[in-house]
Amino acid sequence: MKFSTREDIEVPIADTFARVSDFVAFERRALQHGAQITRVDDGPVNIGAQWHIAFKFRGRARTLDAVLTNFDQPNSYQVTGSTDGMDSTTEVELVALSPSRTRIIVGFDVRAKTMTSRLILQSMKLAKAKLTKRFRARVLEFCEEIEDSYRKAQ
Repeated sequence: MKFSTREDIEVPIADTFARVSDFVAFERRALQHGAQITRVDDGPVNIGAQWHIAFKFRGRARTLDAVLTNFDQPNSYQVTGSTDGMDSTTEVELVALSPSRTRIIVGFDVRAKTMTSRLILQSMKLAKAKLTKRFRARVLEFCEEIEDSYRKAQ
């Protein structure tokens, strides 16, 4: 099942990429939402960077191993993840529309590997319209945060 959305913001592409690739901030955000996240490797974030994430979903403890598989600064990056019977891919792509305007394209794809995970995905497909709406709202909220922080820094 795939979710995708795009938003245009009034921020230069370099500043936008710095914000959408701030993995330390994403780690803090995940911790605030109750997940336990551990960076597997050390050093700067680049292709091959790995995270181990533990969280609760539908009342059950789950783990996710995520790997940064593509990192093309300032244009895009891709993170793949694997959990109990599911594989996921998150792609973030940036397009410079003008020197001060950027389009952000975010895609999230999840695929089932086991029968149990297929059942979970099937129930998600029944609520796809609602989940898509929530996904778009979260991306829009994040884009507004990027614009606000850029304006304050100016």
